[in-house]
Amino acid sequence: MAARRQRRRRLWPAVIGVGVVLALVGYLAVRFIRSATSDDCTAHGTDGTTVTLDPDQASHAATIAAVAHARGLPQRAVTIALATAIQESKLRDLSYGDRDSLGLFQQRPSEGWGSPAQIRDPVYASGKFFDALVKVPDYVDLPVTVAAQDVQHSGYPGAYASHEAMASTLADVLTGQDGPALTCTVSGVGKSDADAARAGGGNGTDGAGAGRGRDGAGVVHVGGDGGGGVAAAVRREFGRVPAAVPTTGGGVSYPVSETATGWSLALWLVCHARALHAASVTFDGRRWSSGASDHGWTHIPHAPADSSTVVVRVS
Repeated sequence: MAARRQRRRRLWPAVIGVGVVLALVGYLAVRFIRSATSDDCTAHGTDGTTVTLDPDQASHAATIAAVAHARGLPQRAVTIALATAIQESKLRDLSYGDRDSLGLFQQRPSEGWGSPAQIRDPVYASGKFFDALVKVPDYVDLPVTVAAQDVQHSGYPGAYASHEAMASTLADVLTGQDGPALTCTVSGVGKSDADAARAGGGNGTDGAGAGRGRDGAGVVHVGGDGGGGVAAAVRREFGRVPAAVPTTGGGVSYPVSETATGWSLALWLVCHARALHAASVTFDGRRWSSGASDHGWTHIPHAPADSSTVVVRVS
């Protein structure tokens, strides 16, 4: 018995040592997880609702809204599509699913939605969803659950309704209805805010001198060495903005006819900032900068009160 107690006493330091090591590993793991997932995008609804997504989810939500814009679809279509994608994939472009289901909407190649590679393309997948949605009679007036189910034929049709509030908030914001109501915190992207301000002359015009026209028109400018890549992405997803016009410094500009369209495009660019390596986005006298993304949309000093120019700096 005494020998057993002695062995236990000898084991305690080892147990304590292992416990300390495990606690340290756990602490470091938490720190690592937090640092690896600290980037996020937050949308603020006018009713006080807040929706927080990681940049990957936000980029997919913005793509869905952009594809709807390209097709001239109403905001209700965006809400239905977002509620569906939140339920089906949590806004992830999944490489797996029930049977052969894939992608944002868990579409199945065996049911004619497209090839696996096509379905894994968020732009294609969103377009196919909207192709089916617009064939649903009076879908705009239907409950989200009914409209989504008519497209998806899910085994759990009631589940879509639980995501309607989140989807509605995101749809309001991403269609530009609420102005600068979404911002993303990103790390390791683009230039500093000071560099971006110097490159744009401090007023967000990229030297183009754009402002509102008599119909509230503005100009979306894409500047920097990667402007062509940004322009191609805008053309593929957002679609219905006017053709790009070359500007000084190797950039391109897009005249926009409505303030909501300008904000929709500006927020789309912010949600895709990591992929596009965008250093800053400015619109309507405000700037989002990757170098100070934790500050959100800040007012541009000395910007004209009616400035409606969007500028993207690409490192």
